[in-house]
Amino acid sequence: MAEPRTMEHGMTVSLVDTLKNKLDYDQLTNCMRCGFCLPACPTFRETGLEAESPRGRIALMKAAVDGLMKPDAAFEEQMDHCLGCRACEPACPAGVKYGQLIEQTRDSIEQHTVRHRWWVKSARKLAFDGLFPHPRRMRLLGGALKVYQKSGLQKLTQGIGIMNLFPDELKGMEKIMPETTGSGVIKEIGARHPAKGEKIATVGLFRGCIMDIMFTKTNVNTVRLLTEAGFEVVIPDAQTCCGALHAHSGEGDGAKKLAKSNIRAFKEAGVDWIATNAGGCGALLMEYDHLLHDDPQWKEDSAWFAPRVVDVAKLVVEQGRVPDFAGDEQAGVRITYQDSCHMRNVMKSSEAPRKLMKSVAGVQFVEMVDSDRCCGSAGIYNLTQPDMAGELLDKKMDCAKNTSAQYMITSNPGCLLQMKLGISKNGMENEMKAVHLVDFLYENMVKKD
Repeated sequence: MAEPRTMEHGMTVSLVDTLKNKLDYDQLTNCMRCGFCLPACPTFRETGLEAESPRGRIALMKAAVDGLMKPDAAFEEQMDHCLGCRACEPACPAGVKYGQLIEQTRDSIEQHTVRHRWWVKSARKLAFDGLFPHPRRMRLLGGALKVYQKSGLQKLTQGIGIMNLFPDELKGMEKIMPETTGSGVIKEIGARHPAKGEKIATVGLFRGCIMDIMFTKTNVNTVRLLTEAGFEVVIPDAQTCCGALHAHSGEGDGAKKLAKSNIRAFKEAGVDWIATNAGGCGALLMEYDHLLHDDPQWKEDSAWFAPRVVDVAKLVVEQGRVPDFAGDEQAGVRITYQDSCHMRNVMKSSEAPRKLMKSVAGVQFVEMVDSDRCCGSAGIYNLTQPDMAGELLDKKMDCAKNTSAQYMITSNPGCLLQMKLGISKNGMENEMKAVHLVDFLYENMVKKD
C-alpha cells in the first residue's frame, strides 16, 4: 500500500498533498456526473461497480483532494484497475481530460508507494531506467531474444516445461512472441528515404523501442508505404522511447525526460509531420505539450511537436497520395479490424484505416461488433491485471469469431500481441491470423519502380 508520507525540502508531504499539487482541479470539477462515460468504460461494463467507472474514479480523486477520504489501498486498487483506454473522453459532453487525471493520480501514488516487492522495484528500475530509454540496449535485448528463438532454446524451454514455472499470462505471451531482431529499421534500410514521385512533405518516422525490435518489418513497411504515398521519410537516430509506459505507470519524471529527447531529435530533423504506427506511442507523443506544460523552457518546442504527430493511415489518407492496393479479386478474403483505443480515442483515427482496408481489391471488410472496445492489452495491463484483461479478451474473441474473418487487423503492437494471444488460446491458428494494418497494406500494395 501507499506510504502516506515522504520528505520534500525538509517538510513532511502526504499523498493528499501530492494529489492536490498534481491533479488539475478544474478537470475534477468539470465532471457533471451525467454518466455518459459508464457504458463506454470496459471495467464498469464488466463489474457494474460505480467505483470502476471514470465517474467513480474522478469522485474518489476529488474526495481525496478535498480531504473527505484517505487515499488508502482500495483507492490505489481502483486507479490500477483503469485500463487507460480513454473511451470515456469522446463520450464526455463536458470534455473532461480523464486520461490526464488518471496519469497524474498514478504519478502521485508512485511517489509515495512502498507496496512493490524488492524484485518488482528492481524490474521496474531495469525496464524504465535501464532499457526503454536506451535504443542500443533495446537492440541488444532484441539480439538476445533472436538467439533464444533461433538457436532452439525456445523449443527446449517449452518442451521440458520450464515455462510452466511462470504465470499463465507470461507463458502465453512467450508462446506468441514474434520473431525479434537485434537490428532495427535504420540498420535494415537506412535513415533517409526519398518520396516516390513528387514530394508532398517530409515525414519523421517514430520507430518506437519495443516496436523496433519486435516489429522491425512493420517499421520497414511503414517507410515503404509512406514513400509510395509521396512522402520523404527520415528516421532520426537520436529518438528514444516515447515514455508512454512510464506515464501510465506513474513514472512521470522519466516520461518528461524522454519527451525532451524526442522533441529535440525531430525538431533538428526538420520534419513536417511525425508519423507513428503504434497508437499507444502516438497518444502520448501528441500530448507532449501537456506533459511539459509546467516547464516554460519546453513550452514552445512541445507546442511545435505535438500537433505534428499523426497516425500513419490518417497521414496517407488526408495528406498523401493513396497507393493502389491490388489484392486478389478471386481470393474473397474476409478481414476485420480491432481499433487501438488510443488511436481511436486520442489520435482520432478510426475512419482512415477502414478506408484503406476497403480499398484493397478482392477484400470483404466485416465490421466487428464492439471493435472500439478495449481488448485488454493496454500497455502492460494484461500482465499486471491478468484477470480483467482475460475477461476482456474472451469477449473480444467471441466477437472476432462471429466475423468469420481470416485476418484480424489492428494498428498497435500491444493490441496485435493480445489478438495473437486470443487466437492461440482459442485454437484458431488455422482460421485467423492477426496482422498489423501497415503489413497488410504493404503486402497488397502495387509496387512501382
